[in-house]
Amino acid sequence: MDVSSRYREAWEGYWRETSDAPGEAIWDADPSFSAAPHSELLLPHADASLPVVDLGCGNGTQTRYLAGRFPRAIGVDLAQAAIDHARRADPEGVAEFERLDLVDRDAVAALHERIGDANVYMRAVIHQSDAGDRPAVARAVATLIGSHGRAFVTELTRAAKDVLQRAMREPDGPPEKLRRVFAHGLRPADAEDTETPELLRAAGLTVLASGAAPLPQTAHLTDGTRIELPAHWYVLAGRGTPS
Repeated sequence: MDVSSRYREAWEGYWRETSDAPGEAIWDADPSFSAAPHSELLLPHADASLPVVDLGCGNGTQTRYLAGRFPRAIGVDLAQAAIDHARRADPEGVAEFERLDLVDRDAVAALHERIGDANVYMRAVIHQSDAGDRPAVARAVATLIGSHGRAFVTELTRAAKDVLQRAMREPDGPPEKLRRVFAHGLRPADAEDTETPELLRAAGLTVLASGAAPLPQTAHLTDGTRIELPAHWYVLAGRGTPS
């Protein structure tokens, strides 16, 4: 099983038409807004000697930060165009990048077999996935952390959709970075609030900690206000593993 060709092409098209400029993607926030505070939530529960896998890494901004917190950082993304961006942005090879379809159970299992149990970082992937693929995405997290890894997962809430809709109705039109997301058929904040925790539990994951914190974006409203999308985060372990 793998993702639909429509979904893959939507992401390939988006990344092909996105420049290498930092922050060009609306979610390409500086790590000080994302991976840095998220790491502080994850690390008290995690074995920092294990590698970390950044699921849906995009152009690798967060992965490169994570490479400074873990001995090995691997960024994976469905779109080869995103991986190409990430590699160009990391000429020194601070992190590793490879294409991976999280819905492809065999490919996910092969990565786990190659690197062993790992910590996982996943920022706003479930809500963007096709509804039928979301259980497989959650299972991918469980597969990769195994018995000893831990995961940090953060997903947009439905309230984020209201924020995005208001931004689309700005007097001067939507911010260009946001307009491009919708132009490529991507669907932010498409999952219900109860769906993510249900999917995580069904995948065999145990919630060790959770909370609410917005995801700052790189786009701003006409008045200069940074767009921040409401989100909920989870620190996760495999079911039955010590907390």
